[in-house]
Amino acid sequence: MSDRDPQPVERQLPTEEARDLLALVRDIAQREIAPKAAEEEDAGRFPREVFTLLSESGLLGLPYDAEYGGGDQPYEVYLQVLEELAAARLTVGLGVSVHTLACYGLATYGTKQQQIEHLPAMLGGGLLGAYCLSEPSAGSDAASLRTKALAEGDAWVINGTKAWITHGGIADFYTVMARTGEEGPRGITAFLVPGDAPGLSGALPEKKMGMKGSPTAQVHFDGVRVGDDRRIGEEGQGFSIALSALDSGRLGIAACAIGLAQAALDEAVGYATQRRQFGRPIADFQGLRFMLADMATQIEAGRALYLAAARLRDAGRPFAKQAAMAKLHCTDTAMKVTTDAVQILGGYGYTADFPAERYMREAKVLQIVEGTNQIQRMVIARHVAGPEGR
Repeated sequence: MSDRDPQPVERQLPTEEARDLLALVRDIAQREIAPKAAEEEDAGRFPREVFTLLSESGLLGLPYDAEYGGGDQPYEVYLQVLEELAAARLTVGLGVSVHTLACYGLATYGTKQQQIEHLPAMLGGGLLGAYCLSEPSAGSDAASLRTKALAEGDAWVINGTKAWITHGGIADFYTVMARTGEEGPRGITAFLVPGDAPGLSGALPEKKMGMKGSPTAQVHFDGVRVGDDRRIGEEGQGFSIALSALDSGRLGIAACAIGLAQAALDEAVGYATQRRQFGRPIADFQGLRFMLADMATQIEAGRALYLAAARLRDAGRPFAKQAAMAKLHCTDTAMKVTTDAVQILGGYGYTADFPAERYMREAKVLQIVEGTNQIQRMVIARHVAGPEGR
């Protein structure tokens, strides 16, 4: 609608290499991702070729060691890459975040031999990963998961069903949390399961209100056999691996949320400066100007919050509280900003001819995935006020 192109986000990046990296990402986003986003989301098409391109460009393993094909980039930089990708299409930004989450367990807790054997293909070999923690009856209460892995000699046999799995049914590998011992968090172990393992299958993708191009599906494990050399970490360590991964993953969701919100703000500003009523652009009216000002302020605050958490992580300092805060604030911001963008576009905002309605539908899921925002408030409160029931 607008002749005014959105201005690139002003970023404080630590190195010239990082600036070049962001320039590459913007170029890929503008040429290969954004032009097809609306059509492919409407058709429910997953852009696997985009992920192949991102892998070939070194963008699927940015925060991991270069020794294994990663990019050796700090989280401060990696998250800003995610933001740019999500602004072009959330399916892509979130997909990269989930893939990074799926690599976390092996990259952080795997043995040297496991990392040498698997990480190069996972980080830069064109593979796509998925993360399997949630189940039909174990969502927020993930420690109650029922998928079991039974030891048989030097192998494990996995049976059960995982739910709400991004890339479920199409992933090349799955990081799977399964019960190997007692009830509760201490009886859970992590495994790296190949996507073509006999007995592994994906159900039909869920029919969702948004992100239709990103397949979300149950994944069934029917006697899936994996060697003990695919166990990640120690037996019984899986739940702590899962929680550690989610601290980092929540920062990825926060960055994606800010990217989506930025795209919605750009759309709203472009429309408001072009649309004329009562003889002048509607951006001249104070009520609407204040809406745009609030949207921009919320986005900047969210960006600062996720970057502050990332810098703590990069410095090796505790960041779980800040990750929960970032996930909470940034995803709530995305919901508010996208809703306001629809309002600014008026009737046009409610039509599929403009992306604002898609942004609003997509924003909702970010308040749910990788720990609902109610769970984030519980996490934050424990850090602030101590555990419940003392």
